[in-house]
Amino acid sequence: MSSNLEWKNRKDHATPRGVGVMCDFYADRAENAELWDVEGKRYIDFAAGIAVLNTGHRHPKIVAAITEQLQRFTHTAYQIVPYGSYVELAEKISRLTPGTHAKKTSFFTTGAEAVENAIKIARAATGRPGVIAFSGAFHGRTMMGMALTGKVDPYKLGFGPFPGEIYHAPFPSELHGVSVEDSMHAIQMLFKATIDPKRVAAIILEPVQGEGGFVVAPPALMRALRALCDQHGILLIADEIQTGFARTGKLFAMEHYDVLADLTTMAKSLAGGLPLSGVCGRAELMDAPAPGGLGGTYAGNPLAVASALAVLNIIEDEQLCERANSLGQRLTARLKAAKECVPQIAEIRGLGGMLAVEFKHADNDKPNPEFAKKVQAHALKNGLLLLTCGVYGNVIRFLFPLTIPDAVMTEALDILDTALRA
Repeated sequence: MSSNLEWKNRKDHATPRGVGVMCDFYADRAENAELWDVEGKRYIDFAAGIAVLNTGHRHPKIVAAITEQLQRFTHTAYQIVPYGSYVELAEKISRLTPGTHAKKTSFFTTGAEAVENAIKIARAATGRPGVIAFSGAFHGRTMMGMALTGKVDPYKLGFGPFPGEIYHAPFPSELHGVSVEDSMHAIQMLFKATIDPKRVAAIILEPVQGEGGFVVAPPALMRALRALCDQHGILLIADEIQTGFARTGKLFAMEHYDVLADLTTMAKSLAGGLPLSGVCGRAELMDAPAPGGLGGTYAGNPLAVASALAVLNIIEDEQLCERANSLGQRLTARLKAAKECVPQIAEIRGLGGMLAVEFKHADNDKPNPEFAKKVQAHALKNGLLLLTCGVYGNVIRFLFPLTIPDAVMTEALDILDTALRA
């Protein structure tokens, strides 16, 4: 068996530095919320493959579903020889996304593909080119995904020029002094100075920003955007790639709001670790692209579709929305208790099990990414995987599998608590 160091040396020679790697150890096996490296060390996984494993590593029902599909076929390309499981999953997603209006769903492979196709659908349906996104947003690493993403370092460095007709407005953050009114005023200024609203196809946003720091969109923002979109014939796209599938305590984060999106993108935890993404939206909008305008060689892969059908059953059977809320309450209580003696904690925020803590300097309110990195490193040394995020890199986000056993959750919270106080 090779050591972690041996694999790192081979990695450095074989793969480019542009694929940033956080950990210096290599995975050997995993189960639910735990994984073990090639040297046998155990870790509690609060990264979950960047929000992909809401149902944990190797859930027995997912393993069974994939195994069963393996006995039938692994690939036909849905656009060449279709299969019923794709249609069944589309029916379920269209039923489960918010709203009782007629909807249709198409599947792809990655989150970035879902975003790209949502923009294609919006442009085809409206005949307009413009798209408005927000600062701090993350929508992928493709050219359109990077253009929409509201964070330069590291995602946009050296990769321009990007697709045109993409504009950004500030995302509301009470901590950083940006109000809903500021955001809406910025969009109105875009309409006055930069682009006619009649040329805007869509406004895209994450209900809870992921890479941006788990900043929750205020309900007032959603209502204002919906009204603005209705006024000008603009489509509202909810990017639920990180927020979807029970993470926020609802199956979709838009269920926390009293307005509906026109299109919804999804990926990550949709298929429990297999690459699958989707776009669901109003039926008439989804039908706007001509036949052949949507799709992809691996889009809606049958193994991933089988896994996704199992994921939806697990979320319902194991009441993972309720579980997200109860686990989130446990984590919030520990963070609030730590805040009493950790002056670097600036804010604890999120929805359900999608929580984050932002750090500032103890003697002022400036962002403190150094402290976030120290907490992350201390936790990792003691067997807990944590991810940082935020425009300033000063936020730790928590993405534990929603299936994590209570005892393992307690162990993880103890390691986190020690890391914060250290």
